[in-house]
Amino acid sequence: MVWSIDCMHCEWKNCPTAWKGQYSRGSGKPTIVLEVVALQDLWIWHAFFGPPGTLNDINVLDRSPVFDDILEGRAPRVTYFFNGRQYKMAYYLTDGIYPNWATFIQSITLPHGQKEKLFAQCQEACRKDVEHAFGVLQARFAIVKNPALFWDKGKIAKIMRECIILHNMIVEDEQYEFNFYEPSEFYHIEGSGTSHVDLSFSIDLSTNLNNMMGIRNGVHDTQMHDLLKN
Repeated sequence: MVWSIDCMHCEWKNCPTAWKGQYSRGSGKPTIVLEVVALQDLWIWHAFFGPPGTLNDINVLDRSPVFDDILEGRAPRVTYFFNGRQYKMAYYLTDGIYPNWATFIQSITLPHGQKEKLFAQCQEACRKDVEHAFGVLQARFAIVKNPALFWDKGKIAKIMRECIILHNMIVEDEQYEFNFYEPSEFYHIEGSGTSHVDLSFSIDLSTNLNNMMGIRNGVHDTQMHDLLKN
């Protein structure tokens, strides 16, 4: 699992008048969207900033480079077993707006039975990690929390990137004091593990069009998504 993905709208106070219609949703103020993938310890390992505020999470996902490493063969191959089935892609925890792809796991809107209720409870609890990361990022940097005063969108993007880098540096520095994981949970007897990461996979993969389209179809596989949730 690659933990949680979500979007946040950052207000752009001095948005140029010619762009306000593109960046304003309804009668609201102009905003710029920040897409983030965050871990449980608040580490932000993916950030995509720049789409106009009129776009929803799906439109932002269409523009996002979050799957570029997978499509271009730079990401290592992940193999794991769940419920007796083999899976080859890690997945993200999302809310209900995201599509039913093999790489996304949403909660169950109306859970029936104890099993579905437990799944929904655990999924929604873990997915709050990305919301927590947004809150901590805004609390640490007032320039992120308050409306952006710059006219140049490029400068705002650089400031956002620098704040995320500083945020990750703080998380890395504090991780020795606050350990979110119990190391003994990851100890396994040799040969009994159910997952494997092939770090040499991306070295020999040819990034031609056929390979990219095949991987893209795997990412968008709705049937695999249903099997993983069941």
